[in-house]
Amino acid sequence: MAALRLDTSVKFLKGIGEHRAELLARLGIDTAHDLLWHLPHRYIDASSVTPIANLAVGAEGAVVGRVQAKGVLPTRKGLRIFHAVLRDETGAIECVWPGQAFLDRSIEIGQVLLAAGPCRFYHGRQLVPREFVILAEPEDDEETVNPLAQGRVLPVYPATQGMSHKLIRALIGKHLDNLIGLSPEILPDDLRRQFDLPPLPEALRTVHKPETAAAAEQGRRRLALDELLDLQLMLGRARQVAKRGRKGVAFENKRELTTKLKDSLPWPLTADQRQAIREIAADMTSPERMHRLLMGDVGTGKTVVALFAMLLAVENDFQAALMAPTELLAEQHHATLSRLVAPLGIMPGLLVGRLTAGEKGAVRKQLATSAMRVVVGTHALVQETVTFKRLGLAVIDEQHRFGVEHRAALIGKGEAPDVLLLSATPIPRSLALTRYGDLDISVLKARPPGRGTIRTVLRSPDQRDKIFDFIAAQCRAGRQAYVVLPVIEETEKTDLLAARTMADTLTARWDDVKVGLVHGKLKATERDLVMRAFRAGEIQVLVATTVIEVGIDVANATVMVIEHPERFGLAQLHQLRGRVGRGGSESHCVLVSEKAVPRLKAFAATDDGFRIAELDLAERRHGDLLGERQSGAEDIKVARFPDDTDLLGKAREIAKAVLDQDPTLEHPDHRALKERALARYPKAEALFRIG
Repeated sequence: MAALRLDTSVKFLKGIGEHRAELLARLGIDTAHDLLWHLPHRYIDASSVTPIANLAVGAEGAVVGRVQAKGVLPTRKGLRIFHAVLRDETGAIECVWPGQAFLDRSIEIGQVLLAAGPCRFYHGRQLVPREFVILAEPEDDEETVNPLAQGRVLPVYPATQGMSHKLIRALIGKHLDNLIGLSPEILPDDLRRQFDLPPLPEALRTVHKPETAAAAEQGRRRLALDELLDLQLMLGRARQVAKRGRKGVAFENKRELTTKLKDSLPWPLTADQRQAIREIAADMTSPERMHRLLMGDVGTGKTVVALFAMLLAVENDFQAALMAPTELLAEQHHATLSRLVAPLGIMPGLLVGRLTAGEKGAVRKQLATSAMRVVVGTHALVQETVTFKRLGLAVIDEQHRFGVEHRAALIGKGEAPDVLLLSATPIPRSLALTRYGDLDISVLKARPPGRGTIRTVLRSPDQRDKIFDFIAAQCRAGRQAYVVLPVIEETEKTDLLAARTMADTLTARWDDVKVGLVHGKLKATERDLVMRAFRAGEIQVLVATTVIEVGIDVANATVMVIEHPERFGLAQLHQLRGRVGRGGSESHCVLVSEKAVPRLKAFAATDDGFRIAELDLAERRHGDLLGERQSGAEDIKVARFPDDTDLLGKAREIAKAVLDQDPTLEHPDHRALKERALARYPKAEALFRIG
């Protein structure tokens, strides 16, 4: 057999073979390297296990015992309860799993279980496990039966059908020494000591075979740092290359139009807006091209900040373009900008698909001659027939909704325009540094004065009639409302209320309140017609799926009812809630759910989008939030946020120190770092071919 290497297929490892390799492939384990980096997702610590005799009623506890008896008990209400009696050397206890009769097929008499949960009294002590792990089968030897007896910390691995966590633990244990021997430290010693990091081989060993739970966590954090370092090296190099290739216009901050705008605003700028404007002005007046993300919560005034940047370009005899993802949003931006710059004698242009050929031709002619200095549009701005005489600033709203090709096409309309990306999705610092580490970032949190407050409440379905009466009262008082549902049509497989059913119900309920319906299956033109009618006040209640999450701004809407909010992510709920409270009136967000679950209570308790984003991040895998990255970045798998945010800062510092000294990572001390990072992000290889 050839010498073992990290890229060796697992089927060639002793004890695996073709069949087990196929099972491991379901877990993403194809090579020896994958097996080594298949990390435990939790541990069983002997110090946390309570002797059964000592488990107290009312307490939370974890016990280890052999199954002495088991069965399924029916109740008078039809609920079937699986129960099993566990015994250790100190005594026995009954464990009950209400509604989980299927466990009778997987839990066998003679197995050793670890079960953890609250202990209650019901005809005697009962443990109600929140989780359990089968530690050993009836035929296993005594050491395997109770590894906790010697005080060991037992790793529990992600598993799959036919490949239990016990078997995975045994396979990794069998090959661990050899695999660690192929994984030397690759960080330069001076950096490892500077940042007080354990050696990589030691970290790998303590993750798979820890002496204590604390040692396992220390090892995991070193591996998480390596994962984040790979990403930061790629982002840092992308930033270096972009800055080197971004020699642009050094605008002069003349403070002519920008000062007039500031003086004419009906409200003072927030401290966040002033700071963002300063950062943008510093970028635009430097000889390097700006490439900045302006990230702000709903209603924090991103459009006004973008307008200051656009006017700075216009002051310097350049043009500025704002591209939005939908015609409705482009029209809203055009109306807002037109109102704000009217005192300055500027008339922004609008270029969207629904204009007549003559109207489009007139706009194109003015852009080509520089007669039009400010334009707002959709992707119609990037068509070949559109040329700019002197494009100096490209502003891209809801930038994540555009493909790279659209963004590049707009930027390509000028020789070297500055670029300002806008996002209304609040992102915690940890996520922003992983997703947008190659951009400069400005953040808006505070809302300008004049915005109405939004009261968020949780209500049960049996209060729906009262909710409908409240909606009708608001509409009869001249206001408008949204009712949002997660599905379009009801099916036999779900008992969720559907948008079509709700629209029919409300239409039949009210003679004097006009109800409209929008959803993702409508053609874009039909959807726009309904939304325009709602914005014009011709429709008072808009029943919708999440198509209204972004792209509609109706200051008169004061009620947002969300059915089945448990089906939505917290960040998505926050975007939906942001559709109301856009005028000066008090607004209401009503969550209609069977259960007031803690996550919904937490959402109702705050309107801080960044706090909600942190909560959202904590309840979901970090990688899921990254979305599909054009750079090819893969999910973050080892790092956990917000717990590992400090590691992100360390990784960024290390990456900067390495890249400042050796931009293309050619030095012998850095080549292994480069190889590992490129193995994770192969599409970034082009970044290192640039000298």
